[in-house]
Amino acid sequence: MILNDNNLIGEIPSFVCNLTSLEVLCMPRTNLKGKVPQCLGNISGLQVLVMSHNNLSGKMPPSISNLTSLQILDLGRNNLEGAIPQCFGNISNLQVFDMQNNKLSGTLPTNFSIGSSLISLNLHDNELEGEIPRSLANCKKLQVLDLGDNHLIDTFPMWLGTLTELRVLRLTSNKLQGPIRSSGAEIMFPDLRIIDLSNNAFSKDLPTSLFQQLKGRRTVDQTMKTPSYLGGRYNYQDSVVVVTKGLKLEVVRILSFYTVIDLSNNKFEGHIPSVLGDLIAIRVLNLSHNGLQGYISPSLGSLSVLESLDLSFNRLSGEIPQQLASLTSLEFLNLSHNYLQGCIPQGPQFHTFENSSFDGNDGLRGFPISKGCGNNPVSETNCTVSALEDQERNSEFFNDFWKAALMGYGSGICIGLSIIYFLISTGNLRWLARIIEELEHKIIMRRRKKQRGQKNYRRRNNRF
Repeated sequence: MILNDNNLIGEIPSFVCNLTSLEVLCMPRTNLKGKVPQCLGNISGLQVLVMSHNNLSGKMPPSISNLTSLQILDLGRNNLEGAIPQCFGNISNLQVFDMQNNKLSGTLPTNFSIGSSLISLNLHDNELEGEIPRSLANCKKLQVLDLGDNHLIDTFPMWLGTLTELRVLRLTSNKLQGPIRSSGAEIMFPDLRIIDLSNNAFSKDLPTSLFQQLKGRRTVDQTMKTPSYLGGRYNYQDSVVVVTKGLKLEVVRILSFYTVIDLSNNKFEGHIPSVLGDLIAIRVLNLSHNGLQGYISPSLGSLSVLESLDLSFNRLSGEIPQQLASLTSLEFLNLSHNYLQGCIPQGPQFHTFENSSFDGNDGLRGFPISKGCGNNPVSETNCTVSALEDQERNSEFFNDFWKAALMGYGSGICIGLSIIYFLISTGNLRWLARIIEELEHKIIMRRRKKQRGQKNYRRRNNRF
């Protein structure tokens, strides 16, 4: 029975429990309210139960754990409250357990059994407490684990790295703390694509050993022409909330090639490890609001598909690596509120960023925060080349000028000597005397006119 997006209004009809041969019951976005009936546990052949995006309230009935054939249980985005029954961890065929955006409290089930079929566990945005149950390591097929936006108190679950199918690990906005240390295992998180540990209290250095293990991000699959999704059977769509390009977005039906590292709003310190440059499949990298120091690693220029980079509100110093200008896919950049200095790199993408991307770095110069940058190697090179070209042009001009001048001077001397020789040989020197007198008269008249002009100019100035 599939009744998607209908305006049913009211409680779940009781006759549904009499449909004992029912395999699929999908009633999302139907304005249902009231409690989830206990009698649903009587539909022994039920494989899919989806009642998300409604107004259901009350507690989850433990009888649902009797549905041994159940594969998908999606009661997300309701107003359900109370604890999750421990028996839910024993549903051996359950592949999807989605209870996100409810008001569930208490601890998570601690008895996930060996051989569990669980692929997706989404409990984000509830009021769950306690630790992350170690029995989740028994869920060898787990691909999506979203426990974000709860009140969990624990350290980083490095032991989850043994789950070779895990692609999404979202633990944002909890009370997780302490350093992230390697477990020493050779293979850890080999296929992890999205890791969101933001808004916790993780401390010490960034987890270099963890980055080295993320082999699923070291290659970009160029052959993937059409998106491949996780989930999708019986209209179920995996979804995860990510912060990208400064916005919080919900990625529905998680793209297997969408890769995110978000460690923002923690207490990390130390340097940005250069090994991050090896994770060339990353599309979103957010290390903002920490205590990171030192230089921005030039290796980040190798992240050829990076779309969003946020390193704001740290203690980074030095210059912005010129290598970042080669990131042609970069659409969002935030380096504000650090101690960066020097020239802002220039490139196609950097010309699209506004002043806010560089605010709070008093030592930065260049576009877009200022018109020019004297230390810009590109501009210096251009200036040097143009100067050399001008110098060469000037040199050629003066060489040609002096050649012409010497030729004219030589010709003038020859002509003048010829005229003097002619006058002397004829004995008629009166012509020469007249020419000299006329030249002398013209020179005297020009001097007098110049003196008059200077006197008139002084008189005008004295009047003012």
